[in-house]
Amino acid sequence: MAIDFEKSRTKENLMRAFAGESQARNRYTIAAETARHQGMYSISQIFLFTADQERAHAERYYSLLKSLSGETVIISGGYPIDHSDSLADLLRSAQHNEMEEYENVYQEFGDVAKEEGFLEAASAFYQIADVEAVHGKRFGKLAEMLENNTYYEREGEGAWMCLNCGHIHRGKRVPEVCPTCRHEKGYFIPVELAPYLECEFMK
Repeated sequence: MAIDFEKSRTKENLMRAFAGESQARNRYTIAAETARHQGMYSISQIFLFTADQERAHAERYYSLLKSLSGETVIISGGYPIDHSDSLADLLRSAQHNEMEEYENVYQEFGDVAKEEGFLEAASAFYQIADVEAVHGKRFGKLAEMLENNTYYEREGEGAWMCLNCGHIHRGKRVPEVCPTCRHEKGYFIPVELAPYLECEFMK
């Protein structure tokens, strides 16, 4: 027998998820500013790219609460505070939070929604959980590169793309300025993380 949505745990979990995604968007926007101030424009753009996807997640959860429009949903929950001047630390914190959503939070929320008969909500929780895993792995890869000093330099030949003009640089390290557009090296991103490249660059 289906549970009344207004009396459900799913209603509260959707609001918790909406709050969590909204806060993640703001945390990543703030982290993007930290990266920009440090001249790491490409990492700033990755934070903003992810922030916009978190907004989309929040919108999806919010849409599933539409039948309660005009009401107030009271929830309790814990949300992370991740302040740091270290980009590697910010990325590791983001990785942890995203993987926690993937492995624990949204799986549990999805199971509850399924048990209560709200299959659309359950599907949203499970599908968005999978996206959070992608976010977490990407943040972890970026943190690893910064920690190992391989974001801008490789032992063998590497390849990077300038996000300002699209120039592809190959070599052991990124130049201090892009030879094409003269933007500083912070605009370069490793090609394996660059958007919209042909498959040959992703190998």
